[in-house]
Amino acid sequence: MSQLFSPFRLGSLELPNRIVIAPMCQYSADAGCATDWHMIHLGNLALSGAGLLTIEATAVSPEGRISPDDLGLWSDETEAALARVLQSVRRYSDMPIAIQLAHAGRKASTRVPWEGGAQIRPDQKAGWQTIAPSAIAYDEGENPPLSMDHEAIAATCRAFAEASERSARVGIDAIQLHAAHGYLLHEFLSPLANRREDEYGGSLVNRMRFPLEVYEAVRAAFPADRPVSVRVSGTDWAEGGWNIEQTIVFAKALEARGCDAIHVSSGGLTPAQRIPVGPGYQVPLARAVKAATNLPTVAVGLITAYDHAEAIVATGDADFVALARTITYDPRWPWHAAAHLGVSIKAPKQYLRSQPSRYPGLLQM
Repeated sequence: MSQLFSPFRLGSLELPNRIVIAPMCQYSADAGCATDWHMIHLGNLALSGAGLLTIEATAVSPEGRISPDDLGLWSDETEAALARVLQSVRRYSDMPIAIQLAHAGRKASTRVPWEGGAQIRPDQKAGWQTIAPSAIAYDEGENPPLSMDHEAIAATCRAFAEASERSARVGIDAIQLHAAHGYLLHEFLSPLANRREDEYGGSLVNRMRFPLEVYEAVRAAFPADRPVSVRVSGTDWAEGGWNIEQTIVFAKALEARGCDAIHVSSGGLTPAQRIPVGPGYQVPLARAVKAATNLPTVAVGLITAYDHAEAIVATGDADFVALARTITYDPRWPWHAAAHLGVSIKAPKQYLRSQPSRYPGLLQM
Protein backbone atom coordinates (compact mmCIF):
# COMPACT_ATOMS: atom_id res chain seq x y z
CA MET A 1 0.00 0.00 0.00
CA SER A 2 1.47 3.33 -1.06
CA GLN A 3 1.64 5.91 1.72
CA LEU A 4 1.75 8.74 -0.82
CA PHE A 5 -1.66 7.63 -2.05
CA SER A 6 -3.19 7.00 1.36
CA PRO A 7 -6.05 9.29 2.46
CA PHE A 8 -5.69 12.00 5.09
CA ARG A 9 -8.24 14.09 6.93
CA LEU A 10 -7.28 17.76 7.15
CA GLY A 11 -9.83 19.55 9.26
CA SER A 12 -13.13 18.83 7.54
CA LEU A 13 -11.47 17.81 4.26
CA GLU A 14 -11.06 14.18 3.31
CA LEU A 15 -8.08 14.23 0.97
CA PRO A 16 -7.63 11.13 -1.22
CA ASN A 17 -3.83 11.28 -1.20
CA ARG A 18 -0.84 13.23 0.13
CA ILE A 19 0.01 15.17 -3.04
CA VAL A 20 -0.56 18.92 -2.71
CA ILE A 21 -0.34 21.34 -5.62
CA ALA A 22 1.58 24.29 -4.21
CA PRO A 23 0.61 27.87 -5.13
CA MET A 24 2.35 29.17 -8.25
CA CYS A 25 2.04 32.82 -9.28
CA GLN A 26 0.82 33.23 -12.86
CA TYR A 27 1.13 37.04 -13.15
CA SER A 28 -1.88 36.99 -15.45
CA ALA A 29 -4.63 38.89 -13.61
CA ASP A 30 -6.36 42.05 -14.79
CA ALA A 31 -6.38 44.66 -11.99
CA GLY A 32 -6.42 41.79 -9.51
CA CYS A 33 -9.19 39.90 -11.32
CA ALA A 34 -8.78 36.28 -12.37
CA THR A 35 -8.88 35.81 -16.14
CA ASP A 36 -9.46 33.03 -18.65
CA TRP A 37 -5.81 32.05 -18.15
CA HIS A 38 -6.63 31.08 -14.57
CA MET A 39 -9.58 29.05 -15.79
CA ILE A 40 -7.33 27.09 -18.17
CA HIS A 41 -4.45 26.78 -15.69
CA LEU A 42 -6.48 25.75 -12.64
CA GLY A 43 -8.80 23.58 -14.72
CA ASN A 44 -5.80 21.68 -16.06
CA LEU A 45 -4.34 21.11 -12.59
CA ALA A 46 -7.74 20.16 -11.16
CA LEU A 47 -7.72 17.09 -13.45
CA SER A 48 -4.31 15.92 -12.21
CA GLY A 49 -5.45 13.56 -9.46
CA ALA A 50 -3.64 15.44 -6.68
CA GLY A 51 -5.23 15.59 -3.25
CA LEU A 52 -5.45 19.39 -2.97
CA LEU A 53 -5.02 22.33 -5.35
CA THR A 54 -3.78 25.65 -3.92
CA ILE A 55 -4.47 28.85 -5.85
CA GLU A 56 -1.48 31.16 -6.25
CA ALA A 57 -0.52 33.98 -3.85
CA THR A 58 -3.60 36.19 -3.84
CA ALA A 59 -3.14 39.73 -2.58
CA VAL A 60 -5.45 41.00 0.14
CA SER A 61 -4.97 44.60 -1.01
CA PRO A 62 -3.73 46.31 -4.20
CA GLU A 63 -0.44 47.36 -2.62
CA GLY A 64 0.06 43.77 -1.45
CA ARG A 65 0.58 42.46 -4.99
CA ILE A 66 4.02 41.31 -6.07
CA SER A 67 3.40 42.77 -9.53
CA PRO A 68 0.61 44.81 -11.14
CA ASP A 69 -0.52 41.54 -12.78
CA ASP A 70 -1.01 39.56 -9.56
CA LEU A 71 -4.25 37.92 -8.52
CA GLY A 72 -6.19 39.70 -5.77
CA LEU A 73 -9.22 39.29 -3.54
CA TRP A 74 -10.00 42.70 -2.09
CA SER A 75 -13.17 43.89 -3.87
CA ASP A 76 -16.49 42.74 -5.27
CA GLU A 77 -14.92 42.73 -8.75
CA THR A 78 -12.03 40.47 -7.79
CA GLU A 79 -14.40 38.20 -5.87
CA ALA A 80 -16.78 37.87 -8.84
CA ALA A 81 -13.92 37.09 -11.23
CA LEU A 82 -12.57 34.32 -9.00
CA ALA A 83 -16.06 32.92 -8.47
CA ARG A 84 -16.51 32.66 -12.25
CA VAL A 85 -13.27 30.70 -12.61
CA LEU A 86 -14.08 28.36 -9.73
CA GLN A 87 -17.56 27.69 -11.04
CA SER A 88 -16.11 26.56 -14.35
CA VAL A 89 -13.36 24.43 -12.82
CA ARG A 90 -15.75 22.70 -10.45
CA ARG A 91 -18.08 21.63 -13.23
CA TYR A 92 -15.52 18.96 -14.08
CA SER A 93 -13.50 18.38 -10.90
CA ASP A 94 -14.30 17.67 -7.26
CA MET A 95 -10.72 18.29 -6.14
CA PRO A 96 -10.61 20.41 -2.95
CA ILE A 97 -9.32 23.92 -3.67
CA ALA A 98 -7.37 26.11 -1.25
CA ILE A 99 -6.18 29.68 -1.72
CA GLN A 100 -2.97 31.30 -0.52
CA LEU A 101 -3.70 34.76 0.92
CA ALA A 102 -0.71 37.06 0.83
CA HIS A 103 0.80 40.51 1.09
CA ALA A 104 4.13 41.10 -0.65
CA GLY A 105 5.38 43.83 1.71
CA ARG A 106 8.68 45.33 0.57
CA LYS A 107 8.88 42.84 -2.33
CA ALA A 108 5.78 44.34 -3.96
CA SER A 109 5.62 46.59 -7.03
CA THR A 110 7.86 44.56 -9.34
CA ARG A 111 7.83 43.63 -12.99
CA VAL A 112 6.68 40.15 -13.94
CA PRO A 113 9.44 37.50 -14.13
CA TRP A 114 9.59 37.38 -17.92
CA GLU A 115 10.30 41.14 -17.88
CA GLY A 116 13.13 40.73 -15.38
CA GLY A 117 11.26 41.04 -12.06
CA ALA A 118 12.92 44.34 -11.08
CA GLN A 119 11.28 46.76 -8.69
CA ILE A 120 8.92 49.36 -10.18
CA ARG A 121 9.57 52.54 -8.25
CA PRO A 122 6.57 54.57 -7.08
CA ASP A 123 7.38 57.37 -9.54
CA GLN A 124 7.31 54.94 -12.48
CA LYS A 125 4.26 53.85 -14.44
CA ALA A 126 2.32 51.05 -12.70
CA GLY A 127 4.48 51.32 -9.56
CA TRP A 128 3.50 52.13 -6.00
CA GLN A 129 5.02 52.78 -2.58
CA THR A 130 5.67 49.56 -0.69
CA ILE A 131 5.20 48.99 3.04
CA ALA A 132 7.02 46.75 5.51
CA PRO A 133 7.76 46.40 9.23
CA SER A 134 10.85 48.61 8.81
CA ALA A 135 12.09 51.03 6.15
CA ILE A 136 14.73 48.62 4.85
CA ALA A 137 14.86 47.92 1.12
CA TYR A 138 15.02 44.33 -0.06
CA ASP A 139 18.07 45.00 -2.22
CA GLU A 140 20.62 47.77 -2.66
CA GLY A 141 19.43 50.61 -4.87
CA GLU A 142 15.74 49.85 -4.43
CA ASN A 143 13.19 52.36 -3.19
CA PRO A 144 12.78 51.55 0.53
CA PRO A 145 9.38 50.65 1.97
CA LEU A 146 7.50 52.79 4.43
CA SER A 147 7.58 51.45 7.97
CA MET A 148 4.02 50.46 8.90
CA ASP A 149 2.43 52.43 11.70
CA HIS A 150 -0.17 50.89 13.97
CA GLU A 151 -3.01 52.05 11.72
CA ALA A 152 -1.44 50.32 8.70
CA ILE A 153 -0.89 47.16 10.74
CA ALA A 154 -4.54 47.10 11.81
CA ALA A 155 -5.77 47.85 8.27
CA THR A 156 -3.67 45.03 6.81
CA CYS A 157 -4.97 42.60 9.40
CA ARG A 158 -8.54 43.60 8.45
CA ALA A 159 -7.70 43.10 4.78
CA PHE A 160 -6.65 39.51 5.46
CA ALA A 161 -9.90 38.90 7.37
CA GLU A 162 -12.03 40.43 4.61
CA ALA A 163 -10.27 38.33 1.97
CA SER A 164 -11.00 35.27 4.10
CA GLU A 165 -14.69 36.15 4.12
CA ARG A 166 -14.62 36.53 0.34
CA SER A 167 -12.83 33.18 0.07
CA ALA A 168 -15.63 31.53 2.00
CA ARG A 169 -18.29 33.12 -0.20
CA VAL A 170 -16.76 31.78 -3.41
CA GLY A 171 -16.55 28.30 -1.90
CA ILE A 172 -12.84 27.97 -1.16
CA ASP A 173 -12.25 24.80 0.87
CA ALA A 174 -9.13 25.91 2.78
CA ILE A 175 -6.88 28.94 3.29
CA GLN A 176 -3.10 29.03 3.40
CA LEU A 177 -1.50 32.14 4.89
CA HIS A 178 1.72 33.15 3.14
CA ALA A 179 4.33 33.78 5.83
CA ALA A 180 7.30 32.73 3.70
CA HIS A 181 9.63 33.82 0.88
CA GLY A 182 10.37 37.28 2.19
CA TYR A 183 6.87 38.68 1.92
CA LEU A 184 5.16 40.79 4.57
CA LEU A 185 4.43 38.25 7.32
CA HIS A 186 7.90 36.73 6.91
CA GLU A 187 9.39 40.24 7.04
CA PHE A 188 7.86 40.73 10.48
CA LEU A 189 9.28 37.39 11.63
CA SER A 190 12.87 37.87 10.46
CA PRO A 191 15.29 40.07 12.42
CA LEU A 192 16.95 40.94 9.09
CA ALA A 193 13.84 42.80 7.92
CA ASN A 194 12.21 43.75 11.23
CA ARG A 195 14.15 46.40 13.17
CA ARG A 196 11.16 47.83 15.00
CA GLU A 197 11.43 49.03 18.58
CA ASP A 198 7.77 48.72 19.53
CA GLU A 199 5.69 45.68 20.48
CA TYR A 200 6.01 44.31 16.93
CA GLY A 201 9.81 44.12 16.89
CA GLY A 202 12.85 43.04 18.84
CA SER A 203 12.19 39.79 20.69
CA LEU A 204 10.90 36.67 18.96
CA VAL A 205 7.60 37.03 20.79
CA ASN A 206 7.22 40.54 19.44
CA ARG A 207 8.24 39.62 15.90
CA MET A 208 5.65 36.84 15.86
CA ARG A 209 2.90 39.16 17.13
CA PHE A 210 1.60 40.52 13.81
CA PRO A 211 1.66 37.19 11.91
CA LEU A 212 -0.22 35.57 14.80
CA GLU A 213 -2.74 38.43 14.85
CA VAL A 214 -3.31 37.88 11.14
CA TYR A 215 -3.74 34.15 11.66
CA GLU A 216 -6.29 34.74 14.43
CA ALA A 217 -8.21 37.25 12.27
CA VAL A 218 -8.32 34.84 9.34
CA ARG A 219 -9.33 31.91 11.54
CA ALA A 220 -12.17 33.96 13.02
CA ALA A 221 -13.38 35.14 9.59
CA PHE A 222 -13.27 31.78 7.80
CA PRO A 223 -15.83 29.04 8.58
CA ALA A 224 -14.67 26.98 11.54
CA ASP A 225 -15.12 23.68 9.68
CA ARG A 226 -12.71 24.67 6.90
CA PRO A 227 -8.95 24.38 7.51
CA VAL A 228 -6.47 27.24 7.74
CA SER A 229 -2.77 26.49 7.28
CA VAL A 230 0.38 28.60 7.14
CA ARG A 231 3.34 28.52 4.76
CA VAL A 232 6.65 29.41 6.38
CA SER A 233 10.27 29.74 5.39
CA GLY A 234 12.09 27.37 7.74
CA THR A 235 15.24 29.46 7.43
CA ASP A 236 16.51 32.60 5.71
CA TRP A 237 19.75 30.77 4.78
CA ALA A 238 21.53 33.92 5.96
CA GLU A 239 23.58 34.80 9.02
CA GLY A 240 21.58 36.48 11.78
CA GLY A 241 18.27 35.69 10.11
CA TRP A 242 15.21 33.58 10.75
CA ASN A 243 16.09 29.94 11.38
CA ILE A 244 14.56 26.55 12.10
CA GLU A 245 14.66 27.00 15.88
CA GLN A 246 12.55 30.16 15.60
CA THR A 247 10.31 28.43 13.06
CA ILE A 248 9.55 25.69 15.59
CA VAL A 249 8.58 28.27 18.22
CA PHE A 250 6.29 29.95 15.68
CA ALA A 251 4.82 26.58 14.67
CA LYS A 252 4.04 25.75 18.29
CA ALA A 253 2.29 29.11 18.68
CA LEU A 254 0.22 28.38 15.57
CA GLU A 255 -0.59 24.89 16.84
CA ALA A 256 -1.82 26.35 20.13
CA ARG A 257 -4.19 28.58 18.12
CA GLY A 258 -5.69 25.69 16.19
CA CYS A 259 -3.71 25.85 12.96
CA ASP A 260 -4.57 22.88 10.73
CA ALA A 261 -1.22 22.40 8.94
CA ILE A 262 2.14 23.98 8.23
CA HIS A 263 3.85 24.08 4.84
CA VAL A 264 7.62 24.38 5.25
CA SER A 265 9.57 26.13 2.48
CA SER A 266 12.62 28.39 2.91
CA GLY A 267 14.48 31.51 1.84
CA GLY A 268 13.32 34.52 -0.11
CA LEU A 269 13.99 37.22 2.46
CA THR A 270 17.41 38.50 1.43
CA PRO A 271 19.66 38.47 -1.64
CA ALA A 272 22.44 37.41 0.76
CA GLN A 273 20.89 33.95 1.15
CA ARG A 274 23.06 30.92 0.42
CA ILE A 275 20.79 28.00 -0.38
CA PRO A 276 22.17 24.44 -0.67
CA VAL A 277 19.85 23.53 -3.52
CA GLY A 278 19.35 19.86 -4.30
CA PRO A 279 16.57 17.25 -4.44
CA GLY A 280 14.49 17.51 -1.27
CA TYR A 281 16.80 20.13 0.23
CA GLN A 282 13.96 21.55 2.36
CA VAL A 283 12.68 18.22 3.65
CA PRO A 284 14.88 18.32 6.81
CA LEU A 285 13.16 21.59 7.75
CA ALA A 286 9.73 19.97 7.48
CA ARG A 287 11.01 16.96 9.41
CA ALA A 288 12.21 19.20 12.25
CA VAL A 289 8.85 20.97 12.55
CA LYS A 290 6.94 17.68 12.41
CA ALA A 291 9.14 16.20 15.14
CA ALA A 292 8.56 19.17 17.45
CA THR A 293 4.78 19.57 16.96
CA ASN A 294 1.65 17.60 16.19
CA LEU A 295 0.89 19.76 13.15
CA PRO A 296 0.31 18.01 9.82
CA THR A 297 3.36 19.06 7.83
CA VAL A 298 3.94 19.69 4.13
CA ALA A 299 7.37 19.27 2.51
CA VAL A 300 8.23 21.06 -0.74
CA GLY A 301 11.19 21.82 -2.98
CA LEU A 302 12.77 19.88 -5.85
CA ILE A 303 10.71 16.77 -5.21
CA THR A 304 10.41 15.20 -8.64
CA ALA A 305 10.95 11.42 -8.31
CA TYR A 306 8.04 9.15 -7.45
CA ASP A 307 10.00 6.97 -5.03
CA HIS A 308 11.42 10.05 -3.31
CA ALA A 309 7.94 11.46 -2.74
CA GLU A 310 6.75 8.08 -1.44
CA ALA A 311 9.71 7.86 0.95
CA ILE A 312 9.12 11.34 2.39
CA VAL A 313 5.63 10.32 3.50
CA ALA A 314 6.40 6.68 4.33
CA THR A 315 9.31 7.55 6.64
CA GLY A 316 7.33 10.25 8.44
CA ASP A 317 9.47 13.17 7.28
CA ALA A 318 6.24 14.95 6.34
CA ASP A 319 2.54 14.19 5.98
CA PHE A 320 2.26 15.73 2.50
CA VAL A 321 4.45 16.39 -0.51
CA ALA A 322 3.87 19.66 -2.35
CA LEU A 323 4.65 20.07 -6.04
CA ALA A 324 4.99 23.39 -7.87
CA ARG A 325 7.31 23.55 -10.88
CA THR A 326 7.23 19.75 -11.09
CA ILE A 327 3.49 19.58 -11.66
CA THR A 328 3.47 22.65 -13.89
CA TYR A 329 5.91 20.83 -16.16
CA ASP A 330 4.05 17.53 -15.86
CA PRO A 331 0.38 18.09 -14.90
CA ARG A 332 -0.19 14.32 -14.94
CA TRP A 333 2.57 13.63 -12.39
CA PRO A 334 0.12 12.03 -9.92
CA TRP A 335 -1.11 9.65 -12.63
CA HIS A 336 2.45 8.61 -13.45
CA ALA A 337 3.36 8.27 -9.78
CA ALA A 338 0.31 6.07 -9.18
CA ALA A 339 1.24 3.85 -12.11
CA HIS A 340 4.83 3.58 -10.87
CA LEU A 341 3.71 2.71 -7.34
CA GLY A 342 1.04 0.27 -8.49
CA VAL A 343 -2.07 2.05 -7.22
CA SER A 344 -5.22 3.46 -8.81
CA ILE A 345 -6.16 7.11 -9.14
CA LYS A 346 -9.26 8.98 -10.33
CA ALA A 347 -9.24 10.61 -13.75
CA PRO A 348 -11.88 12.23 -15.99
CA LYS A 349 -13.88 9.71 -18.00
CA GLN A 350 -12.91 11.61 -21.14
CA TYR A 351 -9.25 10.66 -20.53
CA LEU A 352 -9.61 7.02 -19.51
CA ARG A 353 -8.75 5.73 -22.99
CA SER A 354 -5.40 7.49 -22.82
CA GLN A 355 -3.75 5.13 -20.33
CA PRO A 356 -1.20 2.68 -21.77
CA SER A 357 -2.27 -0.93 -21.36
CA ARG A 358 0.85 -1.69 -19.35
CA TYR A 359 -0.11 0.98 -16.78
CA PRO A 360 -3.70 0.26 -15.70
CA GLY A 361 -5.11 2.07 -12.72
CA LEU A 362 -7.09 5.10 -13.87
CA LEU A 363 -10.57 5.18 -12.37
CA GLN A 364 -13.47 7.35 -13.50
CA MET A 365 -13.74 10.62 -11.64
